[in-house]
Amino acid sequence: MTMIESDVPAAWKDLEARVTAGDRFAGLFAARAAEGDAVALSAHIATAGDIETLEVTLPPGAARYPALTPRVGAAFWYERLIHDQLGLIPEGHPRLAPLIRPGDPLPRHVTGYGLFTIPHGPVRSGVMESIEYLVETPGEAIPHLNMRVFYKHRGVEQRFAGMRPSDAVLLAERTEGIASVAHALAFCHAVERMTGCVPPPAAALVRVLHAELERIANHLDVAVRLADAAGLAVATARLALHKERVMRLVSRMCGSRFGRGVVVPGGVSALPRLAPAELRAEVERLAKQVTDEAAALMATSSFLDRIRGTGPLTQERARVHGALGPIGKAAGFTDDNRLTRPYDGYPDLAAPPARAHTAGDALARLRVRWDEVGQSFGLLRLAADDLAERPAGALRASCEPSSGRALGWAEAPQGEVLYDLSLTDGRVVRCHPRSASFHNLVLMHEVFAGDILTDFPFIEASFGLSVAGVAL
Repeated sequence: MTMIESDVPAAWKDLEARVTAGDRFAGLFAARAAEGDAVALSAHIATAGDIETLEVTLPPGAARYPALTPRVGAAFWYERLIHDQLGLIPEGHPRLAPLIRPGDPLPRHVTGYGLFTIPHGPVRSGVMESIEYLVETPGEAIPHLNMRVFYKHRGVEQRFAGMRPSDAVLLAERTEGIASVAHALAFCHAVERMTGCVPPPAAALVRVLHAELERIANHLDVAVRLADAAGLAVATARLALHKERVMRLVSRMCGSRFGRGVVVPGGVSALPRLAPAELRAEVERLAKQVTDEAAALMATSSFLDRIRGTGPLTQERARVHGALGPIGKAAGFTDDNRLTRPYDGYPDLAAPPARAHTAGDALARLRVRWDEVGQSFGLLRLAADDLAERPAGALRASCEPSSGRALGWAEAPQGEVLYDLSLTDGRVVRCHPRSASFHNLVLMHEVFAGDILTDFPFIEASFGLSVAGVAL
């Protein structure tokens, strides 16, 4: 549902009231059809069973507007992005530094005797994404952290323009590689909501299979990085082996280790190449191996000592920001689209809610991930069994929208992925992807209180986010 407002301050006041009342701020995008045209600001609000849009249009030629950030702090990065993209100035924004564009060196936030800045990145040892952390420190403590993410900016949003949905889904899969399936699902859900088409039941189950395997692989990757940061060589190697086994299973199912080419508008491109019984057997083997390994890691006291109390996010901050995925769940804020706004096969499979966690630290974030891994294995068993009982049939419904606008979402391993899609004459006019990585990474600024430099790799790994999903 889209609500139209003509007055920006009134729209922001209404949005602030809704967030205060319990709705979740889900994003802010801006669009201008051509230079000099009016700009439409679209704020998305997640409610109990839907995601709504509050839209306000600026007059043609407007160069500034009242900032939303002073009212809704979670808009902080969104308005910096709008300024980078369109040059619009959100008046009253607390720090309008470039986000996805290179800019002047960021000003120091902490001053005093003996304080200096450590530039960490963009090139670092190991296989790491390009991001520059500017650590302001007197030597050990980290009173402030800045991030420069523009090194990964690829202009993905602009690349969507003019593409047909059948081609654009391939680009969506490559927007954030570690969440390829989730991005494809969110894009296709937007297309399907535009036309009202419903994927066949078998296709809905295949989507669940790939989405949950992607979740397991991502959570294992976080465990690998945490174990590596703690110097646990055996745990690092064994957890990496299990992640590799998951990705090889995905490859055997569809030919791509990332599950690409499976999700298409209206359904899926093909059934898994493994029979449901064989897939179920593989899932059982993996579940036992991963469960045993997780138990061994979580019984290692030296490891737990390094992540307990490290990088805590308060419950209040998680709620106010609307923290997504494991980061929010670890701090007591849970909004899982598989449960609150279910799609594809999730309503029939009835995923059980995960345990409540409130500590908000790196240990709680890892515990949330192990809970989700167990939940995912349960969903994989149910989906494989259900798929085995279904007769052969269509895997794709007719889904060829001509014109329209719709939102689509999916629950990635990192949290909610949101797509705001507009089509005209069967081609994309605008496509705004928003990953959980973009929404959550800004919280890295706030979790270093009381931590020191050697805690940095644990905090970064425990967030489990992707820079590619931030600087699209």
